[in-house]
Parts: sequence; structure tokens; C-alpha cells
Amino acid sequence: MGMTLTEQILAAHAGVPRVTPGEVIEVRADFVFANDITAPLAIREFERMGARRVFDPERVAIVFDHYVPAKDIASAEQCRIAREFARRHHLPHFYDVGRSGIAHVLLAEEGFVVPGDVFFGADSHSCNHGALGAFATGVGSSDLAAAMALGRLWMRVPETVRYEFRGRLRPWVTGKDLILHVIGDIGVDGGRYGAMEFVGEALQDLTMDERFSITNMAVEAGAMNGIMEADETVLAWVRPRARRPWTVYRSDPDARVAGVRTYDVSTLEPVVAVPASPGNVVPVREVAGVRVDQVFIGTCTNGRLEDLRLAARVLAGRRVHPETRLLVIPATPAVYRQALAEGLLQAFLDAGAAVSTSTCGPCIGGHMGVLADGEVCVSTSSRNFVGRMGHRQSRVYLANPAVAAAAAVAGRLVHPADVVRDLVPA
Repeated sequence: MGMTLTEQILAAHAGVPRVTPGEVIEVRADFVFANDITAPLAIREFERMGARRVFDPERVAIVFDHYVPAKDIASAEQCRIAREFARRHHLPHFYDVGRSGIAHVLLAEEGFVVPGDVFFGADSHSCNHGALGAFATGVGSSDLAAAMALGRLWMRVPETVRYEFRGRLRPWVTGKDLILHVIGDIGVDGGRYGAMEFVGEALQDLTMDERFSITNMAVEAGAMNGIMEADETVLAWVRPRARRPWTVYRSDPDARVAGVRTYDVSTLEPVVAVPASPGNVVPVREVAGVRVDQVFIGTCTNGRLEDLRLAARVLAGRRVHPETRLLVIPATPAVYRQALAEGLLQAFLDAGAAVSTSTCGPCIGGHMGVLADGEVCVSTSSRNFVGRMGHRQSRVYLANPAVAAAAAVAGRLVHPADVVRDLVPA
């Protein structure tokens, strides 16, 4: 019996010929990271366990991305603790304000994670990097402390369920719609502690940015990791960035999986996840007309360059509705610079948007976009739990960047084609 893609990677990093689902193993970590929220907790545990040095400074990153620039004294203190640790341990991959971006986008962009890697991040959306053909998962700060000290971590091998996308995408349907559709199908616990392996011809039509959106949100179904095989699109993206050699793993033809779900993507329309769960997924036309106070385009899920290009195509030559505000946050400085060079930021500003430095702030209701009582937001982020972006009585609808941009123009939820009738999306 062969092994799945996830099992192949874990076996190689455990130093054993094979692993099976449910087995507890210890694996070698290729790269680990923490952010400004989770790093101070990990540092405290790291020091409590008596660790004197990180296992390999070249394989540890700290990225400030949640409450930066510091919004208050508490967040400033969080940053100070992590900043001092990075200096004390001479960490070369420490990203402070000005160099930092949203970690999941930044670390992939910088080539720290490559196909075949095992990557642990003290942030739930670390599964983002599965789009590179790597095993990537989020861990708690205590586990991250152990990984920083030892370069190894124990885990239980997840069982794999395969999600196959067939057919060709229709206009305005993106990778975000595919993963929302899956979560709507299986529920927010449908992938619990499992590996979601994404396959199928439809993936070939997706950009890397769209693929990252899919694996990024595997955790919203409760999965341990989301993963895709590294095809030529992935390798073309990796080659100019990679800081280390890589290994491409593929599922064995006779690998046993716990299930297979197949989707004909040619039948799908743009969807939204209505409050207050990523699993409450409906076609956008079913909720068209819902009044919108705020639109947020950004985050580790949809703050990448392709997302901004798509939003700009909808907004170009149009104005944000007078009773709606639009926030646009490029995910990293590199995304920001390229969006500036391409005129995308100008299009956003001309439309009446506020454009900010890279931060996760609004996604977690932290700063720069907190919602008031009763307000409605259309967000390209990944979660819409009660109180996620502010007041407990606020409501968040998750959507792709085209739907979000169209909502900003119309001041209500609407299908993008109803706003941009004369434009066929690229």
C-alpha cells in the first residue's frame, strides 16, 4: 500500500520508510515561525524549558503582522519582547515594521518554504504553504517553543481526504469560491485533524495566489493541513525565490485515502459565507441586496497581487458608494510596491478607498477597520465568527475580491457581473 502526499513528506521527515494515519511520530522541521501575538508566549515557554539557543537561526522567523505599527501599549510591549529575543539570538529573519508583511504571504514570497518541507507556524493559517507541495500546519505557542529549541516536533499522522476539482471555472469564480464551496459542503469540522489534498484539472487554471487561498482556508474546515502536488506552475513560482533545494513528493497511485469528493467547478457561481460561520455558504445572488457599511480587501487569504488586480478591474473608473467605506491592505511590501507600479493603488484611491500598510489588523478586529454595533462588512478574509471584526452585533460576509469590490461600488451585496456588465474577467 502506498502513501499519500502528506504521508510521503512526514515519513521522510520522521526518518522512517512509511507512516500510517493515527500513528504518532516525531518529525524534523524545515522552518518555523511566530508572529507578534504568538512569539512572546513561545519565548516565555522557550525560556521556561531552559533552552539556551534556537536549533538553527536560519530556520526561524519572527514576523510582526497583527498589531503593527503598535496600536497601544500592550501591543508595543508584545513587540518589544519579540524584538529583544530576535536580537539576543541573532535571528537573521526577523521582520519588523517597514519590512514586515502578513507572514503567510511574506514567508512564501521570500522563499523560506519549498516543496517537500515540513513547516510549523504559531498561527492557524500556516497551512497556507501547502499550495507549494509542503506539509504546513499551525501549532500552539508551546509547541512552537519546542520546535524552536529542538527543530523537531511530535504529531499524529492525519488521514487524507482528496478533493477533486473538474471542469473550467466560470467568469468571476476564483479559488476563494472553490474553498468556500468545499467548506460549505463539509462544514467547519468536516476536515477535522485531517489532510485535505486538492487535485484535479481545474487547479491548472488557478494562479498561485488562488491556490494559496485554497490551502490557507483548510483550517476553516478544521483540517491539520491543506496540500497540492507541486506542478510546473508551483515550480516556476518557487525557482526564483527558493533559499534551499527542494524535493517534489507525489501521492502513490495506490495510496489509501479516507474519502474522495469531486466537484464540477463549471457549475459554480461566486459565493459568500454569511454570518457567522465560514460554513454558511450560499451563491452571492441569494443574498444580493444586503446593505454594506464596510468592505475590506486584504489578509493572508486574499491580500495578494492577483486579488488586488481583480478588485481594481471592478473598481476602475467607478466610485465607492457614498454610504460604504472601502479598506484595501496589500499583504506585503512587495505586493504594495507592485500594486503601486501597476497603478492599482491609484485606482483604489480614485475610487475612494483607504489604502493601508500591510497588517492583519481588521481581520481580527484589532485595529484599522473595527466594526461598530450592527455594521455589515464584506471581507476577503477567512473568518466571520461572532465579533471577529469588532462588535458582537456586527456581521461579516466572506467573499472573493471581485464580489467585495462590487459590493463597495453598489453599497450592497451584488454579483460582480451586475456591476461590471461590459467586462469579462481575465
